[in-house]
Amino acid sequence: MSATVLGPDGELRCGWCSAAPEFFDYHDNEWGYPVDNDIRLFEKLCLESFQSGLSWRTILAKRENFRAAFSNFDFNVVAKYNDADIDRLLKDEGIVRHRGKIEAVINNANKAIELVEREGSLAAYFWRFEPDEKSLPEPQTASTSEESTALSKALKKQGWKFVGPTTVYAFMQAMGLINDHAEGCVFRKKIEHARSHFRRPGRV
Repeated sequence: MSATVLGPDGELRCGWCSAAPEFFDYHDNEWGYPVDNDIRLFEKLCLESFQSGLSWRTILAKRENFRAAFSNFDFNVVAKYNDADIDRLLKDEGIVRHRGKIEAVINNANKAIELVEREGSLAAYFWRFEPDEKSLPEPQTASTSEESTALSKALKKQGWKFVGPTTVYAFMQAMGLINDHAEGCVFRKKIEHARSHFRRPGRV
């Protein structure tokens, strides 16, 4: 896949957009913009865990179904899910019916509550792992990093599940902790502008 591809407006986008028509909207309006909302951060980490072994196109197509099934990923609600909820989710054809991943979301919701109690917010904690831009590899040449490995290990130590370094790196790309838009992509500068004006949570 080439580094860039022409978008519908004739401007260059990241090459992966060519894999599916719906990727252009996701790329232009979501991917890489910095996020400090705890629910959105939790949702994305959960969806990335569901993607493991699958394609993002599959997950993106089912995202609204996931949101409906998991109470819009409000971890305060999901943490209270019980065996009846697991059975309900395993019968839901609109999502990925993987018991281990479903149980991981519920487990991680409980761990998210604990983390918020200790750190104030998920955002304040996750953004501590934002890498120094000078240490980043060339855009879209890596699937893990020192920081994604460190965050993965930290979360696993706290009891989170399905949060390996690759999953965490994809989460960091999407949530704007790094700007991994390709050189030449028209959105690389737009994301950098958004990141430069973004107030990092938990910092004075």
